[in-house]
Amino acid sequence: MSRGFFLISGSFLLLLLCLMLFPPAAQAQADGGTARLKDLVVLEGAAPMQLTGYGLVVGLDRTGDRARGKRGAPYTVQSIANMLRQFGITVDPAVLSSRNVAAIMATATMDPFSGAGSTIDVTISSLGDAKSLSGGILLQTPLLNPLTGQVHAMAQGAVSTSAVLAASNGSSVKVNHSNTGRVPNGAIVTAAPPSQIDANRLGLVLKRPDFTNAMRIAEAINAAFADAATVEHPGLVRLTVPAADSPTVLLAALESLEINVDVPARIVINERTGTIVAGGDVRVGEVMVTYGSLIVSTQADPFVSQPQPFSQGETVAGTAATASVAEEGARSVVLPSNTDVNELAAALNELGLTARDVIAIFQAIKRAGALQGELIIL
Repeated sequence: MSRGFFLISGSFLLLLLCLMLFPPAAQAQADGGTARLKDLVVLEGAAPMQLTGYGLVVGLDRTGDRARGKRGAPYTVQSIANMLRQFGITVDPAVLSSRNVAAIMATATMDPFSGAGSTIDVTISSLGDAKSLSGGILLQTPLLNPLTGQVHAMAQGAVSTSAVLAASNGSSVKVNHSNTGRVPNGAIVTAAPPSQIDANRLGLVLKRPDFTNAMRIAEAINAAFADAATVEHPGLVRLTVPAADSPTVLLAALESLEINVDVPARIVINERTGTIVAGGDVRVGEVMVTYGSLIVSTQADPFVSQPQPFSQGETVAGTAATASVAEEGARSVVLPSNTDVNELAAALNELGLTARDVIAIFQAIKRAGALQGELIIL
């Protein structure tokens, strides 16, 4: 059975969208509610630092890297030998064969204001052909900044994968991904990231650059501290620290300011899952939607052909296929000019559409030029 829409291009499904002649209506200003200033901006020069490291996970139940064969991981064996050498034990890598160890890459993101002694979460991922990292222990692994080569943290601890792997007699069952895990608070910061903040020219970088939001942020700041903020461009608001205040006092006072956020008119569609998320500020111009269904049915009936008596023939079994096509009557709905999301959802629900049908309608409305907003398809 197939349901859908018939486009002018000749597709077998029916969708007729006729954009009426009407003057374009001004779209209402989008209102995304209020948000704290600290949730909208980050301090210029205070970007998080991404760290990377190479290490070993031990204590696995024969689910680690293989040491032999074409698909083996020779660097795992070499890493084990290097580690043992640090403890005064010299072992020939050629005689090492352990499935209880896996080579991993560790990654972490350090807050720009982290100090020595603070902890951060670590994510580890298998580098070789290990089957699972569940139950393993991450040995001490230095985490460094790949740009400078400086070590900023040391990671170690029990690995949590939230995965289950079971195998018996050639069959196996796996729940969730077992070759990636986390070590919560597993890294201790040893060196704070260098500060690039200019106390004389503080800047607030918008997480989502926007002209309107930048102006609203500057207005809210100036209402609390006269002439303290100016907009340099949609992504940056520059601050002037009053003589009586320090940068820390000013920023602490500004963090809790409530900003009326302007959000873009967007519809986000995930075709793989059939998910549709539409902002309340999306508008649809005057348009007619006609929907119908084309049902194609096929059926295979078995049959047996018997030979005539004394003909020395053979009995033959087979199937006879039949097909039929049925088309439902079309249903239409006319959306008036400046229809909002609630009215659009109610109109489409009256047609009894599935999520996939609604996705096709949104795409066709966009092509017709009646969708006053941005359509994003994941």
